[in-house]
Amino acid sequence: VWQKATGSDIYDGYGQTETVNIVANYPAIAVKPGSMGKPVPGVDVQIVDEDGSLTAIDTIGHIAIRITDPLQPGMFSGYWEDQEATERSFKHGWYYTGDTATVDADGYFWFVGRSDDVITSSGYRISPFEVESALLEHPAVQESAVVGKPDEMRGEIVKAFVVLAQGFDPGEALTRELQDFMKKLTAPYKYPREIEYRETLPKTVSGKIRRVELRAEEDS
Repeated sequence: VWQKATGSDIYDGYGQTETVNIVANYPAIAVKPGSMGKPVPGVDVQIVDEDGSLTAIDTIGHIAIRITDPLQPGMFSGYWEDQEATERSFKHGWYYTGDTATVDADGYFWFVGRSDDVITSSGYRISPFEVESALLEHPAVQESAVVGKPDEMRGEIVKAFVVLAQGFDPGEALTRELQDFMKKLTAPYKYPREIEYRETLPKTVSGKIRRVELRAEEDS
């Protein structure tokens, strides 16, 4: 739709203040819609686990940059007067960005979310971003935010906070409809076992949804 309306393509990418742009859909590669692209030439970016080992294809892990001497182009050397934060990020020979992703068989990176946003339910690691994006495919959903809610049996369950589009009313029937919709659109274990309807969602001044605030509500 965007390309047809503007004549321009969308080129997603990924970077931080700490690193500049490190993954991108640059002109030399084919674009996979929804992917961040591939590591920028000259920058060693990988998806690793908690111990610094490379993850398997299509497995959620940490976006990390290999620590070299000198450091790779555009990379910061640490947090100003915060040695603890620096040590949390620089470990096992990598700089851990604090974000998670997967990498496919063709080397394309797919964003999952902040490391502390990932939901672990019955041993499965679930991306809240993926669940939110799927919910938005339903015409009743105007906005959504997904967090993990503590659960004695599963560790966490997927809980969705939903702002409804005009003309839709909350209720058990709509909740079941959304859950059935999600089971067909995503892997069944990713569907939200709880859905709470809200008039608004907490956001930052820049408009990003504050999942941390919603998680705190569920943890209290």
